[in-house]
Amino acid sequence: MTAGTPEPPPTVSLYNIANALTMLRIALVPLFVWLLFQEGTAWRLSAFAVFAVASITDKIDGDLARSRGLVTDFGKIADPIADKALTGAALISLSVLGELWWWVTIAILVREIGITLMRFVVIRYGVIPASKGGKLKTTLQILAIGLYILPGPLDPLRWGFMAAALVVTLVTGADYVLQAWRMRKTGRATA
Repeated sequence: MTAGTPEPPPTVSLYNIANALTMLRIALVPLFVWLLFQEGTAWRLSAFAVFAVASITDKIDGDLARSRGLVTDFGKIADPIADKALTGAALISLSVLGELWWWVTIAILVREIGITLMRFVVIRYGVIPASKGGKLKTTLQILAIGLYILPGPLDPLRWGFMAAALVVTLVTGADYVLQAWRMRKTGRATA
């Protein structure tokens, strides 16, 4: 290095705790689905426990990656895939079991897949950052799905949280589409 030349940033190992938690979340998805399809309260509570652990790892891995400088390109791609695998598997499973209306599952999945694909299309103009609304959407989806997984007479609570999750999911989806349209029109990120 010559004097005055900045050093390149250190390379972050792909093998770190944040990425390990993301991979754990992906690995828990089939176990969660299998438990959900078993009959009995104990199985349902086990499915809820696995779903809760997997959901909590989403918060922990992101916090660790940012606070310890463990952000990797792999993590940027794998983390949202893990999130969508978990929530998508839960929504589809609940609909297959006849516990959640298919139209709700389809509406949420179309938004999630559509926004993910749209982000890849507009990435040459910039990255659309996760918004507070997007984080609220994720929280509401996790809470609503968790309530659907839990056994017991919780229907009004389930319906209320799922309705809120659906509304916020669709509204934030429309907001992301608007941001992408502006970004493409101006040729740069608007955030």
